[in-house]
Amino acid sequence: MTEEPSKGQEPGTGNESGGGGRSEGSGYDMARKALEDARAAARAAGKSVGQGRASPGRRTAAPRKTTRRSWTGAHPDPYDPQPLGRVAGGLAGRRGWNAKLSEGTVFGAWDRIVGAEIAAHAQPKALRDKVLHVTAESTAWATQLRLIQSQILAKIAASAGHGVVTSLRITGPQSPSWRKGERHVRGRGPRDTYG
Repeated sequence: MTEEPSKGQEPGTGNESGGGGRSEGSGYDMARKALEDARAAARAAGKSVGQGRASPGRRTAAPRKTTRRSWTGAHPDPYDPQPLGRVAGGLAGRRGWNAKLSEGTVFGAWDRIVGAEIAAHAQPKALRDKVLHVTAESTAWATQLRLIQSQILAKIAASAGHGVVTSLRITGPQSPSWRKGERHVRGRGPRDTYG
C-alpha cells in the first residue's frame, strides 16, 4: 500500500514510503534548486523572470494591418514578369558565367556572325586562350579568310563582346595521314606502300 502525497508535496520527492523515492540530494532536487536560485538572482537584478513563450504576460507584437494589396501600376517594377533573357543574363552575371556564354555565342551564332557563305565553307573548332581555331574546307578558302581576318574579328567583337576572341588561327583541310593506330615506327616508314 502506498500513501497518497500530502497537499503541497510532490510525488517522488523523498517523502514516500517504500524506499523507491528520490532522496533529498537527488539530481531532480538539485536542478529545481538551481533554477529557483537563478530566478531569484534575476529578480534581484531587476530582470523579468518567467516571460517565456507560453507566459500570458509576454508582450506580443502589434497585430498586422490587413490591407488589401494595391496594384503596382502601369510602370515596370520588380513584381512584373521579367523576360527570360534578362533573368538568365542576371543569373549568368551573378554566377560569373559571362565569359563562357560569350565563348558559346561564337560557336552557336557562327552562321549569323560571319554570314551564310563563309559559314558554309569554314567552321570554328576550338577557342583556346582567346585564339579561335577555324578550319576551312579548302586551302583557297583558308587563304581568303586570312585576308579578311580583321573583318571577321570585328564581327565577332560586335556579336560576342570585345576581348572574347583576339586572334584567329585559320587552317585548311588536313592532309591524309598514313599513321594508323596508337603505336608508330619513327622515320619515314615503308617505301613500298603502293607496290
